[in-house]
Amino acid sequence: MIVIDNILLSDDIVEEQFVCDLAKCKGGCCEDGDAGAPLSEEELDEVLRAYDKVKHLMTEEGIAVTETEGKYRYDKEFGWVTPTVNGKICAYGFRDEKGVIQCAFEVAYNKGIIKWKKPISCHLYPIKMKKSRYSGHHLLNYEPREGMCSPACALGEKLKVPVYAFLKEPLERAFGKQFYKALDSIAKDFHNEVKK
Repeated sequence: MIVIDNILLSDDIVEEQFVCDLAKCKGGCCEDGDAGAPLSEEELDEVLRAYDKVKHLMTEEGIAVTETEGKYRYDKEFGWVTPTVNGKICAYGFRDEKGVIQCAFEVAYNKGIIKWKKPISCHLYPIKMKKSRYSGHHLLNYEPREGMCSPACALGEKLKVPVYAFLKEPLERAFGKQFYKALDSIAKDFHNEVKK
């Protein structure tokens, strides 16, 4: 276990290797889950602010779900989440010409249409984040999907990219550059020890 301020991280985040291989997984994490993408309280407003600007990128089914069920919903197990189409693909997801699921929020962000990239839970995947009800600590665990993420694990191993390094941008977005700098230092110490 790695502890930085009020953030607890599993050792796997430093020890394991991972690089998304979208050509192989096709963005399966956007449709293969028990609920939609988890949203923080602050992100509910981001979804509402961005909705009209990303609607043109969404599928007819995704629009229908958000118009009838809401732009987000509350799940007893996961809290606030994005709605899904028939319990599968996120309502804000669509397939590109190669069959890869794209996020309407991220596409709009990359085009400069909105300033919010996407839910942090999506950006951090395959790290899953929970907040302890008792201590207020953030708990971060590395949880790739066994079959779906095996190409990403293989690519990470081939390129020798640790999970935390692949996820530098979302980790800095969630916890700041100083946090990432501290994590990077811990990781380098760990890898130097392993080499000895």
